[in-house]
Amino acid sequence: MPNPLPRGENAMRQRDEFVEEMKARLDEWNADIDKLTAKARQASDEARVKYQEDIERLKKRQAETQQRLEELQHASGAAWESVRQGMEDSWELMRKAFRDASDRFK
Repeated sequence: MPNPLPRGENAMRQRDEFVEEMKARLDEWNADIDKLTAKARQASDEARVKYQEDIERLKKRQAETQQRLEELQHASGAAWESVRQGMEDSWELMRKAFRDASDRFK
């Protein structure tokens, strides 16, 4: 049986995997925001204004989440868990904002 990775290497691998997963999720959210933007363009003038407000909130959350991801990528080993928790919290806020906006678009 091979030796497990030294603790530091294992932590780095976990961080790298987490970062890649978050990048993929952000790419999905960006595509979903683009879809909502396209729907908003087809809405009536009154609805379009409301949709644009939702989209702007989503873009703000997306930017905050992107910033957290960048912090996570550069976090030292000691700060990794704290920054990871912040990223997960930010992600949950993004998910809720998107779900709320999507419900209003129906």
